[in-house]
Amino acid sequence: MLVAALALWAGATLLLGELRWFRRRALVERLQPYTPGLPASTSRATLLAGGSLRALVGPVAQATGERLARLFGVNEQLADRLERIHSPATTVEFRTRQLGWTVAAFGVGALSALALAPPPLLGAVLVLGAPLLAFLVLEQRIASASAAWQQQVFRELPVVSEQLGMLLASGYSLGGAIGRIAERGRGACSLDLQRVVARVQQGLSDVEALREWAAIADVDALDRLVGVLALNRQAADLGRLISEEARSIRREAQRRLVESIERRAQQVWIPVTVATLVPGVLFLAVPFIEAMRLFTGQ
Repeated sequence: MLVAALALWAGATLLLGELRWFRRRALVERLQPYTPGLPASTSRATLLAGGSLRALVGPVAQATGERLARLFGVNEQLADRLERIHSPATTVEFRTRQLGWTVAAFGVGALSALALAPPPLLGAVLVLGAPLLAFLVLEQRIASASAAWQQQVFRELPVVSEQLGMLLASGYSLGGAIGRIAERGRGACSLDLQRVVARVQQGLSDVEALREWAAIADVDALDRLVGVLALNRQAADLGRLISEEARSIRREAQRRLVESIERRAQQVWIPVTVATLVPGVLFLAVPFIEAMRLFTGQ
């Protein structure tokens, strides 16, 4: 009872701390009207950021989520995946939402176990499996979105590289060609190139911004293309080199497509094989059992 009372007191304090009528104003806020030059929103934003429930739960959720993700074999950083798919959520927001879903699934599993009164093993599966499943579902969603974005970038790379080659050959600079494709494009590469243009406007060079894009996208073909584009100030026939790299990417895409078609063609035979083997095994088992019965009867 004492532990429950302490937990109730701590939780009620955190929840009521979100309300203005309950939360006591800090000394900085009380002295702020008498301090010239101090913005009115600085101290209030600092207080809300440091005293909110999300600010307290966020670091714990982030650390716990990263450990669980590494435990299940997810080694790539969440920040890289979120930045790759242009997600507006931060790592703390995503981990906090993930923790909320996990806690809610734990509550549903616990209530289900209490209401159904299953065997101990099934009850443990309900209580522990439900939050684990909720955690893994959200982790799988972000992983699938990241993989789909990488695949989309790889599919668009041949066309984008050919456009870059034509623009550079017609007299555009590297920055101008990137800006034109980012402005006129509608795919995944155009969104990434818009971020490249923004990074260039923030002070990075064209090559540095492209290398940053390649590091975020994590696509081998893009790494090779950026390596060719890095020779912008050194090679005189950069358009030809980019065209050759585009043809290489197309060949790789064609090879992947052929592999996917062959894999799907092999998967078609799985149900056919199962449907053929099961009746065959049954037809062979009947005379075999009958022969064994006659043999043992003699």
